[in-house]
Amino acid sequence: MTIADALKRRGFGETMRRDAWWLQPVAIVLGLGAFIVYSTWAAFQGEHYTAGPYLSPFYAPELFGDSPHAWFGPKPGWFPSWLPWSPAFLILWAPGGFRLTCYYYRGAYYKAFWGDPPSCTVGEPRKHYRGEASFPLIFQNVHRYFLYLALVFIVLLAWDVWKATQFEDGFGIGVGTLVLAANVVLLGSYTLGCHSLRHLIGGGKDQLSQLHGRIQAYRCVTCLNKRHMLFAWMSLFSVGFSDVYVRLCSMGIWTDWRIL
Repeated sequence: MTIADALKRRGFGETMRRDAWWLQPVAIVLGLGAFIVYSTWAAFQGEHYTAGPYLSPFYAPELFGDSPHAWFGPKPGWFPSWLPWSPAFLILWAPGGFRLTCYYYRGAYYKAFWGDPPSCTVGEPRKHYRGEASFPLIFQNVHRYFLYLALVFIVLLAWDVWKATQFEDGFGIGVGTLVLAANVVLLGSYTLGCHSLRHLIGGGKDQLSQLHGRIQAYRCVTCLNKRHMLFAWMSLFSVGFSDVYVRLCSMGIWTDWRIL
């Protein structure tokens, strides 16, 4: 092959790779696509999101609603009557925005959904790379601000785990309690391993070794950051399964077993 042939622009999907490079982007399309479809459907339902002391993370915190978990009572009068009502609409934009602008997810769906590029050394469907310095992708830079909201949500979801131990007959632990607790652990591992948090803790310092408290925090975040992709997918599954568990218990399809 001549140098001219090597430098020739590849067509979409064209590559000299002989491995199954397309498996990863296809898996990402199926995984993210399934979550987006289900979470959108679940958010529009506006029902079956509580079961006893359990509250689906898709609806937590429930600011307004008809369940005992609602902070400020039923549907507010200022909510537009022409819009479908669901308590999830008031809060899902925050955790959704955090994931949408996440550095890992951006790289994943740029490749899988937009083919930008489909994989390393594989031809992409466009001639020019605009990056994130122009509209609309420049809005991805708000990720650091969504981080602050995501940290608050971890605290609120942890409080929901405590409330998930408060049954009508007193303190107890059910399978649902463990499901919600595991979800908080995985969401916390994903959030605390965020690239923006790592930079926030140690990015502005030249010598972290002189700041003992900060260097320990930096090491912890770095440890989680090394597994950021793993926790991103595990937490995506856990938050979806948590909603499924609460929903099926609420519908009477599943029975929540009391462990304690």
